[in-house]
Amino acid sequence: MRLVLAALIVLLALVAGGAARAHALDPGYLDLRIVEGQAWRVLWRVPQSGGRALDLVAVLPEGCSPREPGALAIDGATYRTVWVATCPKGLEGGSIVIRGLEATLTDVLVRYELTPGVVGTRRLTAAEPGFTIPEPQGLRGIAVTYGALGIGHILAGIDHLLFVFLLLLLVRDRWQLVGTVTAFTVAHSLSLAAATLGWIVVPALPVEAVVALSIMFLAAELVRPEGAGLRWTERFPWTVAFGFGLLHGLGFASALLDIGLPQGDVVPALLFFNLGVEAGQILFIGFTLVAGVLLARVYPGAIASIALRGRTGARVMAYGIGSLAAAWGIARVAAF
Repeated sequence: MRLVLAALIVLLALVAGGAARAHALDPGYLDLRIVEGQAWRVLWRVPQSGGRALDLVAVLPEGCSPREPGALAIDGATYRTVWVATCPKGLEGGSIVIRGLEATLTDVLVRYELTPGVVGTRRLTAAEPGFTIPEPQGLRGIAVTYGALGIGHILAGIDHLLFVFLLLLLVRDRWQLVGTVTAFTVAHSLSLAAATLGWIVVPALPVEAVVALSIMFLAAELVRPEGAGLRWTERFPWTVAFGFGLLHGLGFASALLDIGLPQGDVVPALLFFNLGVEAGQILFIGFTLVAGVLLARVYPGAIASIALRGRTGARVMAYGIGSLAAAWGIARVAAF
């Protein structure tokens, strides 16, 4: 408990910088699909901020006409446009640039066909807003691109991280914790796959509101006084993690569908995105435990003083996390 409380200090510092928005990842999507000969159907989707499209422009390789998109139209949570570009020299060896990306904190996923059925993918960031189209990478390119997107999504999703963190606080037994995290992983993997493949359809906003409610539930469990009997999470930790894991998986699916899945490569893209989410989750848990060890060694007196107050320190932090989750829940319900 002492180590976990120490790590929570670091986590709350991160939360303070991103509390206004639980999901920082809201990438753009550029899809170039060959239709015939030298013509490509281009889909350009731009995320919005404050009700307006981000100031991003996709620029196709030289020789393509037209190289830039026209007017954007609102499409749910993003803006989009579609046009047909003619590229007499093809795409291979040409450069694609997202103008304005270097001034943002978002990503852009690029999917392109060199010839029918020969697909490549690339993730562009502020540090790398453009690239030269190489020879097709096949499955390896999809693995790298969607795996990185999965890692980025879980590490930028503060609400999901807070849920996992509260599980670390509540489940003290080592093997129970392993089983609980495993149940959470299995559950959100199942619902992520089902929603992404279209087997179930759930609106995004209600799902996100219930995700906030799940954090509030765990925070309420943590503040229950000693002697009040076993908590629900102590009696049935795996069932709690599994049930809420299904909801969190629907939230992951909503983000993945907003990003876009390459037609014909849905299953491998889904697989590697999910593996990326799991890798990011493991990184977060490892960081939490290591941070707790380091803080306990550097500031043993301060951390010990928190632990000596019984559960007071944990309860205060639980109230803080629960209040933040409540604010998210109200905002998401109001956005229905």
